[in-house]
Amino acid sequence: MSVPAMLLRSEAAKDAELLVLRHENVVLRRQLTGPVRYETADRFWFAALSRLVDRSHWKVVFPVTPGTLLGWHRRFVAWKWDYSARRRTGRPSTQTAIRALVLRLARENPRWGHRRIHGELVRLGHRIGASTVWDVLNRAGIDPAPRRGGPTWREFLTAQAEGIIAADFFHIDTVLGARLYALAFLEHGTRRLHITGVTAHPTRNWTVQQARNLTGELGARMESLRFLLRDRDGKYGDAFDAVFEAEELRVIATAPRAPRMNAHCERVIGSIRREVLDHVLIMGESHARRVLAAYQTHYNEHRPHQARDQLPPDAHEHLRVAHDLDVSGRRPVRTRILGGAINEYRYAA
Repeated sequence: MSVPAMLLRSEAAKDAELLVLRHENVVLRRQLTGPVRYETADRFWFAALSRLVDRSHWKVVFPVTPGTLLGWHRRFVAWKWDYSARRRTGRPSTQTAIRALVLRLARENPRWGHRRIHGELVRLGHRIGASTVWDVLNRAGIDPAPRRGGPTWREFLTAQAEGIIAADFFHIDTVLGARLYALAFLEHGTRRLHITGVTAHPTRNWTVQQARNLTGELGARMESLRFLLRDRDGKYGDAFDAVFEAEELRVIATAPRAPRMNAHCERVIGSIRREVLDHVLIMGESHARRVLAAYQTHYNEHRPHQARDQLPPDAHEHLRVAHDLDVSGRRPVRTRILGGAINEYRYAA
């Protein structure tokens, strides 16, 4: 470069060239051995100074080619006006603590499907969808249980649920092979379960006494009931029906060999078997009464139900303790029922 040309240039251009050379020295001192590598801050600095240096001097002043420098500048401008990385789209991701809780419930309760786990989370106060629970389990390689179909009497039972109570017998095999019988009643409207008794010899007189015990337990709630649904088992008899007819209930007997006509009771008996009886060895009548009484309490006071928006039968509204709180520092407390055959979860006060 000639001396006259240097004298005619502006002071700002000279200062810019000096800054470029000084920064190049900084880069070289930083990397005394090996090839020269320019960090993001270096590229930004050279790109900014390029606006102050005349293009005809770029080749002399800058340690890189003009094409490289222009490319850096284009990338810098594009990054400045690109908001895609800073803009979040869609709904927020599920909290890590929630995902861990879903997997914990699945691990500790292998018989629970994704809807049962969703019900437990809703009962704990978490705003989370059943599909989110399914997605968490699926991503973790855990098979979400398939949703079962409803009964064929769905329309009728839905319309009449508040006024129906259903009855059904189910058997229990003891550890020594003896067979016991239990009588269960289920209120369709609230899904409240009543297991009135267990016996090895279910006579008609015994069944009538269970009916009287139930009407005494329900008290004023009998006024809201209109129908008793039962099968055609000979253990009921006319005296059993008379107990409910005296309370102005109409007794409806299902068709022969049509268990789906009493689908709600059949389903709750299936739940009793899957959740308790298949995992506990029953020693005798007194043991069976204690086990069924513990399950009845769990079923009515804690277990969520899809038909009631994941509310237990005895609950009137969901807990709201965790809706707006950070759950990362809170750990649900597990309560073991029947030695851990059933688990209940609550947040510590």
